[in-house]
Amino acid sequence: MMMEMEYHNPVLLKETVDGLNIKPDGIYVDVTFGGGGHSKEILSRLGPNGRLFGFDQDEDALGNALPDERFTLIHENFRYIKRFLRFHGVKSVDGILADLGVSSHQFDVPERGFSTRFDADLDMRMSKRNELDAHKVINEYDDANLKRVFLDYGELKAAPAIARTIIEAREYKTINTTDELKMVLAKFLPDQFKNKILAQIYQAIRIEVNQEMEVLKEFLEQSLEILKPEGRLSVISYHSLEDRLVKRFMKNGLFEGEPERDFFGNFSVPFKLVGKLIVPDDAEIKINNRARSAKLRIAEKR
Repeated sequence: MMMEMEYHNPVLLKETVDGLNIKPDGIYVDVTFGGGGHSKEILSRLGPNGRLFGFDQDEDALGNALPDERFTLIHENFRYIKRFLRFHGVKSVDGILADLGVSSHQFDVPERGFSTRFDADLDMRMSKRNELDAHKVINEYDDANLKRVFLDYGELKAAPAIARTIIEAREYKTINTTDELKMVLAKFLPDQFKNKILAQIYQAIRIEVNQEMEVLKEFLEQSLEILKPEGRLSVISYHSLEDRLVKRFMKNGLFEGEPERDFFGNFSVPFKLVGKLIVPDDAEIKINNRARSAKLRIAEKR
């Protein structure tokens, strides 16, 4: 069982939960349970008839389940939110919270392979039940797919050259660890930009392994279906790819294109934005380094 203290501080705790506009007898979902910080705050605002469901696909998070009869922890990816809430007899909810990206805990466990600080097997799975891992991406993807991963998810201009270099290197030897991958890509990692470029490379592989963009799209579409009118969606994202999807979906209910206009030139959008973009202040970033790139957006279903 993992100690809860290993999960560190939840990001934008008060602001994210405030955004849900909690009703004491409402039904809420924390789709990224982790160490349970946001969930505890939600429970503190619920009355005896309120209910909270937590989702987490990471086995390590199960040790943090909260001993509260109003709370249910579901060990699943939140792309299945609608299906598993139905399984528990819930068709609609008053609010949904999502704190996207990798938890501090996942970065801090070396063998998970998420952190650029440690050598580890190429893994990067948020759930050990996933068949696809970083080792398969690096050693089995063809040139076109490797290029797609580094260009689309790492936004790396050198994506074609990085893909070629990996393919040439693995003809001689399988690339098994994160340090071996760094050695293969050393020429792309000049000292002054090393950490930034490594972070982009790791991010690209991690997003591919965990299908993060597809998962986010499926989750957002389902959130619209299960939120009650005036129900709130409170989402923290950590990189521009996630934030663009969240921003567009909250603005007009679509990921691309524009909503259709009616005969009078008006278009109806499913959400009403609540407040402006919220980012952590300097004090929070000082306490919790993970918060430095966090962006919180809140929307209410019309």
